[in-house]
Amino acid sequence: MKRTFIVLGLALAFAACNGNKSNSSTDSTTTTTTTATTTASSSTTTVNDTVGKALIAKNDCLTCHKLDQKIVGPAYQDVANKYTASADVIDTLANKVIKGGSGNWGSVPMSPHPDLSMDDAREMIKYILSLKK
Repeated sequence: MKRTFIVLGLALAFAACNGNKSNSSTDSTTTTTTTATTTASSSTTTVNDTVGKALIAKNDCLTCHKLDQKIVGPAYQDVANKYTASADVIDTLANKVIKGGSGNWGSVPMSPHPDLSMDDAREMIKYILSLKK
């Protein structure tokens, strides 16, 4: 019985993570707006944090992740504490968000998010890494 609930829960989480298909015209608008806002702002870090946080809320990330609590995937603060915010790390983690992956946080793989742009994935990762305690 317990095994059935675990399998069902994982299937539900997997389905929820794969179910978010975004409209490409909306993504183009968002990216353009983000670039303009970032360029016009004198406080890039604050804007990037806001943009990354908004992108996380817009996508299906919160189905499997929370700020300070492990659900299916690791808590964002745990990710921030594990990695250093460098350009290489940001690119590596952004690629992992887009392509999916497993092994770093346990046996449950993160589903790929192929409709997410590299720029948006980077903004999300920058926000997550800013949560370091």
